Amino acid sequence: MKIHRVCVVGLGYIGLPTAAVLATSGFEVVGVDNNPEVVEALQRGELHIQEPGLRTLVEAARSSGRLSIARALEHADAFIVCVPTPLTPERTADLSCVISASEAIVPCLQAGDLVIIESTIPPGTTQEVVAPILERSGLVVGSGGDGLLLVHCPERVIPGQIVREIISNDRLIGGTSRMAAERACELYGRFAEGQLLITDAATAEFVKLVENTFRDVNIALVNELARVSEMLGLDVREVIELANHHPRVRLHQPGPGVGGHCLPIDPWFIVEKAAGQAELIGTARRVNDGQPEYVAWLVRRMLAGVDQPRVVLLGAAYKEDVDDTRESPTARTAPLLEAEGIEVRVVDPHTQREEWSKERLLNASKGADLVVLMCAHAEFLALDADSIGSVMRSRNLLDTRAALNLELWRSAGFTCHVLGNGRDGCP
Repeated sequence: MKIHRVCVVGLGYIGLPTAAVLATSGFEVVGVDNNPEVVEALQRGELHIQEPGLRTLVEAARSSGRLSIARALEHADAFIVCVPTPLTPERTADLSCVISASEAIVPCLQAGDLVIIESTIPPGTTQEVVAPILERSGLVVGSGGDGLLLVHCPERVIPGQIVREIISNDRLIGGTSRMAAERACELYGRFAEGQLLITDAATAEFVKLVENTFRDVNIALVNELARVSEMLGLDVREVIELANHHPRVRLHQPGPGVGGHCLPIDPWFIVEKAAGQAELIGTARRVNDGQPEYVAWLVRRMLAGVDQPRVVLLGAAYKEDVDDTRESPTARTAPLLEAEGIEVRVVDPHTQREEWSKERLLNASKGADLVVLMCAHAEFLALDADSIGSVMRSRNLLDTRAALNLELWRSAGFTCHVLGNGRDGCP
């Protein structure tokens, strides 16, 4: 049975681009979200997220007549679940959205339908949690053409490159049966340029977690090296650059913390499923979760002796040139500073609704004692240090990303410090 109609459940950073790509690839697509504001905005032709190329893609999908937006699920040949899986306060996977989406699909199911879970989930979730819910329809998962076909195909994209990577990246096709995997390959094969790598569902679930855990552990290593370098009076980025000349060493870069919906969350899913057997992973998570506290310590050190200090944090997003604030280091650093009695102002051209202007930054910087670069947006890299310094009470800069031209800032009279550099004379 060929797939003609696809229902995409969840229209966030993954679901909306996926729905648009499917529609422009010839499928009839209905995109569903339970947030009425998201649905109404998309029906008006407005986007609720920023992503390069997404507006053009969605407009093409809508104008083709093959993409519709709705709040209620409809019957389709395939259902793709793209809902979030956040952490609970106990650092376990919150599967409530995946469960709700699966339950909503049940009344729409018919024999031979394909269900794909793209949400990141702990190993075993597809078979142990989703399958029993779908079988409430009276159809059996993995039973062939007279039952249901269930697959886990984790998203593997990064904000800022989502549209391109949905098409170009290799795909993990984790089937609960061979027939399910082959049917999913038919769907993704219509637009995917990368390889379609068939495996079982639990392996696909685990591989996605391992990919993000690899990066998180590497970042934890360099964040810890940054602290050690400051203690030793060394520049961690020089150390990293020289170490990376070794043919088998590829260190990442340190920063103010790890953000986004994947890296700060996914490793905990492994810890949850393997208590006592994932000690390194848990330790790395705690190192990265503690990095905002280290940034706050650097700020306090630079502002020692300043009466009623004021700080401007440049960037609310978790990475450069996107509007994604999920698990942002700024969101964790700002409250720590405010708890110390420091007045905090946050400026971000991508996340704040007002149109970006340098005047907004100058207004935020009036009377401030320290500017902290938290996110290397292009707008921040082009700032005029003289203009900013002219409205500040005292000229201090903390660059947590090593992204600014410090010669320009120092020539404007700023005392500058880069996170991880013990040589730059930070007070």
